[in-house]
Amino acid sequence: MPQPKDLDPYASPRAFYGAELRRLREAAGLSQEQLGEKVFCSGNYVGRFEAATRRPQPDVSRLFDEALGSGQHFQRLCELARQSKHAEYFADAAELEKQARTISEYAPMLVPGFLQTEAYARALIRATLPLAPDDDVEGFVRARMERARLLDGPTAPKLWEIVHEAALRVPVGGPDVMREQLLHVVEAVRARRVLVQVHPYSAGAHTFMTGMVSLMTFEDAPPVAYVEGAHTGQLIDEPALVERYRASYDLARAAALPPEASLALIESVAEDHASHEHRT
Repeated sequence: MPQPKDLDPYASPRAFYGAELRRLREAAGLSQEQLGEKVFCSGNYVGRFEAATRRPQPDVSRLFDEALGSGQHFQRLCELARQSKHAEYFADAAELEKQARTISEYAPMLVPGFLQTEAYARALIRATLPLAPDDDVEGFVRARMERARLLDGPTAPKLWEIVHEAALRVPVGGPDVMREQLLHVVEAVRARRVLVQVHPYSAGAHTFMTGMVSLMTFEDAPPVAYVEGAHTGQLIDEPALVERYRASYDLARAAALPPEASLALIESVAEDHASHEHRT
């Protein structure tokens, strides 16, 4: 169970939240398991908040306040600790990515965020938020680029991406940006930073046609799924439902092209974008 033995409470709002939770729990004479019973979760889950490895949740913070008689202390701290560079609906998933052992994603229409170039990300964000100030757009671009650097660290998760063929052909940012983007994916594959399969048009209908899905596994925690649509996302940790997503992902993997054939198709479509650029 996570134990915040060396946690500096002033390192971040989340660390302070964890230190305060441990302090008040121990003052109440409760173990992590006993507090978990009072707030309808496991002791391990309480331990993750105390160790600052899990982003505080508003509903659980309210229950902590009720169980520990702390007024609105944890609810206020939660607001500070939940501040993020990412969209609110994605922020919890972004934090879990840093702890994941494996990440398996399906992208039906877009190149996945981990593999996006700066130009592609900027074009996509600008299309999504056409009236947003330039500073806001650039902030989202920087956050996406920082997220991609997770793959460069010594504890980088093993990343498996299934990308629908449509994501290769939609000209986000124009042909030149798309060619650069697809060659960036090729480079990442050849550097063995990621395994990519393409789900071809010929494979027909599939489970994940309506939105992106990400499956994460961890060394010492149950797997989770994250699903996303336009302007919304949901983190799923209910075991039976996560297993259904896993089974569907296995079917999508089986229907996709093998890695080498996928790489050849990505390179071919990149050249198609280059040819289009020359014609225009």
